[in-house]
Amino acid sequence: MPRISAATVAEHHAQQRRALVRAARELLEGGDAEAVTFAAVARATGLARNSVYKYFPGRPELLAAVVEDALPRWTDAIDAGMAAARTPRERIAAYVSAQLELVRGGEHRIARALAGVRDAQLVRESAGRVHAALLTPLTEALTELGEDDPRRTAVLLQGIVNAATTAIEAGDDYAAVSERAVRMAVTAITGGT
Repeated sequence: MPRISAATVAEHHAQQRRALVRAARELLEGGDAEAVTFAAVARATGLARNSVYKYFPGRPELLAAVVEDALPRWTDAIDAGMAAARTPRERIAAYVSAQLELVRGGEHRIARALAGVRDAQLVRESAGRVHAALLTPLTEALTELGEDDPRRTAVLLQGIVNAATTAIEAGDDYAAVSERAVRMAVTAITGGT
């Protein structure tokens, strides 16, 4: 029986799975999803290639797990920023700023690398769940502000964030893009008040 490095087999399994997801994420940070192979993640974690199949039935499931693994970093940053805000205007600004700060820190490189994955159905499903979760705090804030269609408005405001993300990743000035995106989002909802 193989040696385990945790108190229980279940904990060991969870540790190994996290290590594989972390290795896949690190490979994705290079910008090429094709670099994420079972051989590469096995090498990075010290496992045999065939052992990876104990944790993920295939590459799509591993890539989907990377997407799901990113969710807490994004939601925690958004929630923290919005919780610190005192006014509706500040909450909207915090929503935009938190995401753009994560983009600046490189978090979005993973999503960009995954966008071109050929076996992407599971990845797209995971990304859809992640995006829905990201919109939740904004939708709640818009509901509190009395928006008549908060979900649709949240999706449109996220479009501002997406456009700003594209600009930042293309090399535009972070501060200028971020400031303008925040101003546009806040003005769109509050009318500048």
